[in-house]
Amino acid sequence: MKYKCRLKHEEKGYFVEFPDLNNVFTEGKSIEEALENAYEALNGVLEVEVSHGQLPAPPSAEGKDLYPIEVAPHIEIAIQLRNLRGRRSQKNIAEKLGLSYQAYQRLENPLKGNPTIKTLEKIAKALGLNLTVTLSA
Repeated sequence: MKYKCRLKHEEKGYFVEFPDLNNVFTEGKSIEEALENAYEALNGVLEVEVSHGQLPAPPSAEGKDLYPIEVAPHIEIAIQLRNLRGRRSQKNIAEKLGLSYQAYQRLENPLKGNPTIKTLEKIAKALGLNLTVTLSA
């Protein structure tokens, strides 16, 4: 998952904003520093919001003057789990998985969850989905 950011050249460097997320801003003296800071700002805000049960708007910004910024995998997994659950309750999904409500609740919290591949396989099966893991350079 990637959100795109826009860099605005200013007198002392570059200001960074995310068109899809109206509360994520940062800056940097160079483009490289601005993009590094964009990664930290994006993931910091998403981690806190998702841990409080708020789902961010899905990435949709397009344009040639935008830079893609990766969402950290532990945050992306929490967002995907929440989206896949849909209108079902965490308790309902936990029961399907044979987990306690609290154990499942942690899986949707990027500050507390750390699902194993086996747990993700179990969730996918319970939801009638396939799990695909991709490692890339």
